[in-house]
Amino acid sequence: MGDFKLSASLAGHEDDVRAVAFPNPKTIFSASRDGTVRQWSLKASKPPLYDDTIATQSSSFINSLTYSPPSPDHPDGLVISGGKDTIIEVRQPGKSPDQNADRLLIGHANNVCALDVSSDGRTVVSGGWDAQARIWDISTGECTAQLDGHGGSVWSVLAYDKETVITGCADKLIRIFSPRGKLLRTIKGSSDVVRALCRLPPSNPHGASFASAGNDQIIRLWTLEGDELSQLHGHENFVYSLATLPNGDLVSSSEDRTVRIWRDGECIQTITHPAISVWSVAVCPGTGDIVSGASDKIVRVFTRDQERLADPDSLKAFDDSVKASSIPQQSVSNEQINKEKLPGPEFIQQKSGTKEGQVQMVRESNGNVSAYQWSSSAQQWFNVGTVVDSSASSGRKLTHNGKDYDYVFDVDIEDGKPPLKLPYNLSQNPYEAAQKFITDNELPITYLDQVANFIVTNTQGATLGSSGGQQTQAPGADPWGSENRYRPGEVGAPEPQAPSRPRTLPQTTYLSITSANVTQIRKKLLEFNDVLVSDGSKHLSMNPEDVSDLDALLKQISTTPENPNPQPAGVDLVRKITTQWPADKRMPGLDLLRLLAVSPALIEHTSAGQGTIVDVLVSADAFNLQDPRLNNTLMAIRTLANMFVTESGRLVADGCFDQVLSLVSPFLQHVGNNKNLPTALGTLYINIAVMLCSGPSTGTPTKIKRAAVLSSDLVKLLNGTEDSEAVYRGLVALGTLLSMGDEVRSEMDAKAVGTALGKVAKSALGEEARMKNVLGDIRDEME
Repeated sequence: MGDFKLSASLAGHEDDVRAVAFPNPKTIFSASRDGTVRQWSLKASKPPLYDDTIATQSSSFINSLTYSPPSPDHPDGLVISGGKDTIIEVRQPGKSPDQNADRLLIGHANNVCALDVSSDGRTVVSGGWDAQARIWDISTGECTAQLDGHGGSVWSVLAYDKETVITGCADKLIRIFSPRGKLLRTIKGSSDVVRALCRLPPSNPHGASFASAGNDQIIRLWTLEGDELSQLHGHENFVYSLATLPNGDLVSSSEDRTVRIWRDGECIQTITHPAISVWSVAVCPGTGDIVSGASDKIVRVFTRDQERLADPDSLKAFDDSVKASSIPQQSVSNEQINKEKLPGPEFIQQKSGTKEGQVQMVRESNGNVSAYQWSSSAQQWFNVGTVVDSSASSGRKLTHNGKDYDYVFDVDIEDGKPPLKLPYNLSQNPYEAAQKFITDNELPITYLDQVANFIVTNTQGATLGSSGGQQTQAPGADPWGSENRYRPGEVGAPEPQAPSRPRTLPQTTYLSITSANVTQIRKKLLEFNDVLVSDGSKHLSMNPEDVSDLDALLKQISTTPENPNPQPAGVDLVRKITTQWPADKRMPGLDLLRLLAVSPALIEHTSAGQGTIVDVLVSADAFNLQDPRLNNTLMAIRTLANMFVTESGRLVADGCFDQVLSLVSPFLQHVGNNKNLPTALGTLYINIAVMLCSGPSTGTPTKIKRAAVLSSDLVKLLNGTEDSEAVYRGLVALGTLLSMGDEVRSEMDAKAVGTALGKVAKSALGEEARMKNVLGDIRDEME
C-alpha cells in the first residue's frame, strides 16, 4: 500500500481549525476558532470536491468536536461541539444554525476542550479548562457523572468502552474511571501535559489498549492496568491528536507541523503541513482516509487510494506551499541552525536519512537555511521550508532572560507588586505561551483563558516579521480594574513620565454588571420548577418547550454577553418567572433579566405594551420595603444599571427618572446589610450621572434639578457604607455631577456634600491612591 497523498484542501474557515471528525466517506465536520462548525459534503469523486455549510455558529472559539452515530431518533447522527462559551451543543447535522439545538449540555465553568462519544451513541464525555470531566446522557441532556480529582485542565477524554472512561490532564496524569464517576486507577509516567488519547485495536502488536501523547513529544502505549508497553519517538513538538486507521496503524498530529503514520512502533510516513500547528486528525472508518485541521485555517484530506487523489495542480500546489513555508527560527534549536556548522546543498544529494521524518538543515548557496525532511518510502529528501527570524523585517527584538522575543508584556497580577514579564513570539501559539507563563509564575490555571485572550488581543494585526510596536490595554477592559487584571505597558519604549495625578473626572462611559454563572442560574431555575410542580403549582412551572427556550436564552447570554438579543419567547419566559413565581423563587429570573438588560431587544420588547422594564421590576415586587428580599432588590438594581448601556434603555431611564430614584433610594438604609448592594447602587448612580452630564442640554433646569436630587442620594451612600468599591463609585458619580458646572453645584446641599467628602478623606479608605485621585479631582471642581 502506498503513501498518503493529498485528496482535497477545504478552505472556508476564517481561523485555526481546532477539531475534525470524519464519520463516513461523504461527510466531514470541522470546528474552528472562528466560532463555526462546518459540514463538508462530498459532491464529486474524481477529483474529490466538497461543498460546505455552517452547522453551528457561535461568537466564541469552538475547540472540541465529536460525532454521535445514526440512531432511529437521529438517522443522520448528531454533531456535538464545545468551546469557550462553556456550553456543549448537540445538534442534528441538517438543522440550520439559527434553529435551537437538540440539546445544550450546561455544567462546565470554562472552555470545553475535549469531547468523545460512546460507541452506542448514548453518552458523551467532556473535559475542560475548569479541571472537570463529565459524562452526559445525550437523550436527556443531564450530567450523569462528574469525574473528580483532576489537578489541571482536562485536555483529552476517551469513552473507551461501557465500563471505562479515560482522561488525560495538564497535571501529567492519566485517570481511568467507571461510567458512574468512580476513580479506578491513576496512571503516572508521562513527563508533561497529556493532550491526546486513542483507543487501540485488539490487533495491536504490542498488546496495548490505548495510546497517549502530549507536551513531551512522546506517544506512549498502555494497558488498562497502567503498564507502559512502548514509546514512539519522532515528533519534535507537542502532540495534539491521535487516531487509528482500520488496519491498526496509528496517526498523530503535532505542533511540529506534521501528521505522522506509525506501524509496529516505527514512523512510516510524515506529512508536513504549511502551518504552525496541526491541531487535529481523524480517520474515516469506511475508507481509511485521514482528515487534518491546522492553524492555517485549512481542512485537508489525505488518501492512499489513487482513485481519490487530488488533481495534479492541487497536488503540486500543496507541495509548493510546504516548500515555500517559513519555519520560525525560535522553533528550531540553535545547534540545527548554526550556519558555520551546517552542510551545503550537496548533503541532500550525497547522504541518505537515517529514519522517516528526519529533518536536516542545509545552508543554501544564497545563504538561506532550508529544512529538508527524509522520506523512507521515497528514499529522498524533500524541502519543507525556509528557516526565518521573525524579526527579519522589523529590525527590532526584545530580550528577556537572554532570549529574543517579538513582545515582552508587563502584566500586573496583584496591586502593590512588580509586574510579571510575559514574553511572546508571533510564531508561538498564544495558548501555549499563556500556559508556560502560568506555569513559570505558579499562577492558577483559571487564568489561562484570560492570558491567552490578552495575547491575542494585543497582537491583533501583527504578522510574522512585523514589529511588536506599542501595546495598549485590551478593548472592553473594566475601567475599575475589577474584571481584567492585565494592564500591559508600552513595549520597548522609554518609561513615560506619569502625571502627578491622573485625571478621573468626569466619568463619560456607562458601566455594566454582566458577569454570571449561567450554569448555576439554570440549576436553580430547574430546582425551583420541580418544587412548583410538587407543590401543585404546575400552571406556573416551565414545560419542556419553556426549558428549550431557557437553554437557547442561556446560550445567547454565554456567547454574546454584550448583546444577547433574546427572542420574544425567552423574554416572556423571564417575565413570567420574575412576576408570577413566588417571591422566594424569583431571584434567578431577576438575575436573567439583569443579564438581558444590556440588549436593546429586551428593552424594546418590555416597552411594547403599556409598561417598561422598570414596570416589570415593580411587578416582580423587587422594591418591597415591608418584606425586603435584598437579593431580589440587588438583582433589580443591577438590571436598572445595565439598561443604561443601550440608547433605548437610556430613553426609558430618562422617562422614568423620578420613579427609578424613588424605588432605589429607600434601600440606602440597607447598604450595610448586603455586601453587594452598595456597589450596585454606586454603579447605577454613576450611569445616571453620566447620562445627566451627557448631551447638548446638560444645563437645562430639569437636569440641574435631577443632579441635585441624585447628589443627596450619593451623600447617603458615602455616609452609609465603608465598602471600598462602593465608596469609590459613589465619589466618581458625585464628582461627575459637580463637573456639570456652578448651576448644579449651587443646587446641591454644599454642607452635606462637604461633610461626606471629609468623612471619606479622613478614613482609612481615603489613603487609597484611587480615592486620593478622585478626591483631588472633586476638590478641583469645587474650587
